[in-house]
Amino acid sequence: SFKGGRVGERAGAVVAKNALGAKLEAGTGVAGTDSKQQTITGGPAVILVRPQLGENIGTAARAMANFGLDDLRLVAPRDGWPSDKARAAASGADWVIDGVRLFATTEEAVAGLGLVLATTARSRDMVKPVETPRSAVARLGLEIAAGGGAGVLFGPERAGLTNDEVALADAILAVPVNPAFASLNLAQAVLLVGYEWFGAHAGGTAAPVLKLGDTRTANKAELIGFFEHLEGALDEAGFLNPPEKRPSMVRSIRNMFQREGLTEQDVRTLRGVVSALTRAHEQRRN
Repeated sequence: SFKGGRVGERAGAVVAKNALGAKLEAGTGVAGTDSKQQTITGGPAVILVRPQLGENIGTAARAMANFGLDDLRLVAPRDGWPSDKARAAASGADWVIDGVRLFATTEEAVAGLGLVLATTARSRDMVKPVETPRSAVARLGLEIAAGGGAGVLFGPERAGLTNDEVALADAILAVPVNPAFASLNLAQAVLLVGYEWFGAHAGGTAAPVLKLGDTRTANKAELIGFFEHLEGALDEAGFLNPPEKRPSMVRSIRNMFQREGLTEQDVRTLRGVVSALTRAHEQRRN
């Protein structure tokens, strides 16, 4: 069974002194094999969608611990949770395993995040920005510094993310690899993102912070609420036809809005616009 994880319960976590300007505090865990070293934590969430093997979850957790990531979220792991195989494969990264949060759906796992990137090696019929791990970490860092929260989606080992899951993301994260052999396992993909994150944010120059005034970046729950509101109105107006084209039309609309980096105020304004147009349509109809 799955229970939704609580978003934002990272208060008190130890973070590295990094480009986000975060304060370095005394660690309470053990990093690697040296008990005298403090534990570095923080960074974007790592979201494993329908992972198939406990061993792969464990090695991904080990890669996260290597590079100071500790927010591991699992969406419907095939073999359930907890997993003795995952803990053994984590090779001592117990604080990552102990902090795992379970979700039934990808939408629930990303609900409180302002920025989500989706890893994929396949070309998708979508208009989305494409980031490499090196370019992505700057964008992730800005979002975290602004308080919006950020995460990276990793799909199941065999098939990867679905198109609908990729459509939830603000951008695609693609690793530059040999095109003749573009096969990475789950832990390798997590490690590459973690490596670039740690290299960019463990060292000390403050990064610029996006000033949003009295608002903030819209999180995924707010965006999904707006999308469902808009799509309901478009269904009522007969726009999303024919039925067989509706899924691709919905993905295109969602991708279009997610490229804009909407704020919470933007979403409230857009929902007001949809409501006003709906009321006007109903008045004309009556």
